[in-house]
Amino acid sequence: MHVGQSMFKETTKLEIVSLMDNIVDFTSYSRNPVVKTLWKWLKIKDSEGYSQTHRQMPIAEHGFSMLVRVFVDEKCYSILFDTGVSDEGIIVNAQRMGVDLGEVDLVVLSHGHYDHFGGLQAVVKVINKPNLPVIVHENMFRRHGTDGPYGVRAHPFFPTSEQLSPAKFIPTKEPCLIAGQSVLVTGEIPRRTSFERGCGLNRVLRDGVWEFDRWVLDDRALVVNLKGRGLVVILGCAHAGLINTVRYAQEVTGVSSVYGVVGGFHLGGLENEKLLPQTIVELKQINPKLIIPCHCTGWRANYVLSELFPQAYIHNSVGNLYQLNNLEI
Repeated sequence: MHVGQSMFKETTKLEIVSLMDNIVDFTSYSRNPVVKTLWKWLKIKDSEGYSQTHRQMPIAEHGFSMLVRVFVDEKCYSILFDTGVSDEGIIVNAQRMGVDLGEVDLVVLSHGHYDHFGGLQAVVKVINKPNLPVIVHENMFRRHGTDGPYGVRAHPFFPTSEQLSPAKFIPTKEPCLIAGQSVLVTGEIPRRTSFERGCGLNRVLRDGVWEFDRWVLDDRALVVNLKGRGLVVILGCAHAGLINTVRYAQEVTGVSSVYGVVGGFHLGGLENEKLLPQTIVELKQINPKLIIPCHCTGWRANYVLSELFPQAYIHNSVGNLYQLNNLEI
């Protein structure tokens, strides 16, 4: 499917708040002006001393969640992309950051692994909007697991429609436009590179038998077209592969320029670290101006990316705020 540039609206401003990631780091800094650490943007947000009266730090977990605000046609759309691993994680963090989760217009899940949907039931209750759209893929409802030395470790169950009420699941496999046609949910991503071959440890339960789920076909990403700059691709875990995902975003939108890649790149661990050399080659060709690895990227990949892309690389932390504007502002 090709959504085309005429259907896919450009945005003049994009904000991304890191609600949950594996790392809390308030001592590191970046010279890149697009990012503000938590205490810096809270101080700007409230000159009357919010940060002085709210001193509890956000927490880190092995999970992922981003609040994505897209500004288009004089309107702001708020999308919650993934919901972390625990019931309380992103709810606690939102409170400590002064973020009102009631602003969320819809939820998008990147895939059906528990560290990305664990907080879903709790957070839809806090958002408390009838028929809140939660965009999913049908494969997310399957029981997932991970193979290990002692057999398959079953992941927690994905919520049912009844458990999710008053929110509402919206299943889709195809690319779809949301938020006033300003955000693309990629849908299933074709596996085309020769080196991004999925993960052999993933399992899915079918008829009582744990089967291989190497491809994790429910994996997808969000894509925004920032006017004058190009695509911003936001990934949950990149089970489809970072390069496969970015190339598919270019194909579906018809936009060749990639301004930024943000999220989990899935380059951590022995099996995935082998992908790093070829990923670097392709990433240099794509030439994004922002590279913001999170969650499952792994420390070795972070180190290599920071060394080879010193101007583009930004170290993520829970609480980071990214403010991306078009060239005309």
